[in-house]
Order: sequence, then structure tokens, then C-alpha cells
Amino acid sequence: MIDLDFTFHSEIWLWQAEKGAWHFLDVPVDISEDIKAFTKHLARGFRSVKVDVQIGETRWKTSIFPSKDRGGYILPIKASVRSAENISVGEKVDVSLNVPT
Repeated sequence: MIDLDFTFHSEIWLWQAEKGAWHFLDVPVDISEDIKAFTKHLARGFRSVKVDVQIGETRWKTSIFPSKDRGGYILPIKASVRSAENISVGEKVDVSLNVPT
């Protein structure tokens, strides 16, 4: 079994659309390439990959999504996580990410 546990430091950014806005972090390109290489069989709709994430003391399950514009996967950061960790757009955070295989 392959260990797909990663840690990285990334900045929260906002993606704005007509009907709302979403907060994301970039998964570094080298980590994104490793994830893509080992999860082709796990990819779901929009080529998303399920992940377990931790920022600070907050853990949750979500999916990461490939982004051509950003050069790797992007990780959505839901409001409850931002609130629990008191983080906002422009802040850099430490992220632990696991891809269950």
C-alpha cells in the first residue's frame, strides 16, 4: 500500500462567481502530481479525489479538484473550518492531507 500523507503550507484564496464565492487552498504542484499519479483509479466526477484534511485542530473529509489555472489540485475550505480556526483569505496555514486508498 502506498502512503499518500502530505503536509504543506498554503494561502487561502477566494474564487468569486455570479452566485457565490468559495474559499480554496492550492495543493503544491509536486504533491498534486503524486496524488494524480497514484489515484487515477479513485478519481470521481470532475476528476475529484476524496481526502481527509486537518488544519490546526480541525479535521474533515472533502474532495480536491484539479485546476488547470492553478497548476494542481485545489482544496475547498468550508466556513465551519475557517471559523473554528479563525482563518481568512490571504492567510497561510499548515495543512495535513491524506488520500485514503
